[in-house]
Amino acid sequence: MDLQKWIDKGYDLIIDFGPKVLAAIAIWIIGSWIIKSLIKGLRKTMDKRDYDPSLKKFLLNLLGWTLKIVLIIVVLGTVGVETTSFAAILAAAGLAVGLALQGSLANFAGGVLLMIFKPIKIGDLIEAQGEVGVVKEIEIFTTKLTGLSNREIIIPNAALSNGNIINYTTEGTRRVDLVFGVGYDSDIKQTKEVFSQVLAAHPKVLKDPAPTIAVSELADSSINFVVRPWCNAEDYWAVYFDVTEQTKEALDAAGIEIPYPHAVEIQKEG
Repeated sequence: MDLQKWIDKGYDLIIDFGPKVLAAIAIWIIGSWIIKSLIKGLRKTMDKRDYDPSLKKFLLNLLGWTLKIVLIIVVLGTVGVETTSFAAILAAAGLAVGLALQGSLANFAGGVLLMIFKPIKIGDLIEAQGEVGVVKEIEIFTTKLTGLSNREIIIPNAALSNGNIINYTTEGTRRVDLVFGVGYDSDIKQTKEVFSQVLAAHPKVLKDPAPTIAVSELADSSINFVVRPWCNAEDYWAVYFDVTEQTKEALDAAGIEIPYPHAVEIQKEG
């Protein structure tokens, strides 16, 4: 007898909630397809209008999550959950979560600031928070960089937007700062000529702005020269390594003494 009661109750539940559940499933499937199609269409439109890649990804992610939340509320309302009560619960939960996740909200706000003021964009070589890398993605909460050794670096947007950012790509060119030391018996004019020849022969060293070659210091055991060629940002390391190697070879060929040990160092840009 008890079994029959449970069976009857099961039938009643199926009759009462079965159509609602089926409708909710249908709404979820159709709604998900609509959201996916809408995002895909917007992506194509943004591609045609040449939107900034970082802004495009950020807006699409934000819109996608917003539409999914709306879809969940509609599905719950279809099943029979009181949406007004759910909205109140969601608001209360949102407040609690917001207090617990203040850092995440700060990261979200930082992401918005990065999108508005655009200090960086995808493809830029930057230095921030003690890291150097190429901007790979600017997401809602974090920004991903590809480090110089092909590492993935993830920086919270709050720290990125509130900290110092050195963007090496914005101006298009970079200055390579090198220091070379030669012996005190070396002829300064001849040494400068050797440096000039090395820079003039390198195809990636720019003619304008012109390189700087000058005596920077009379050290204890050497006369130190600053050699500062300019190049395109993407050619920085090629110029740095090539000029270092070729200058050593040119100095040896010219018979100009290089004190030992000899240090070639990159200085911070002034």
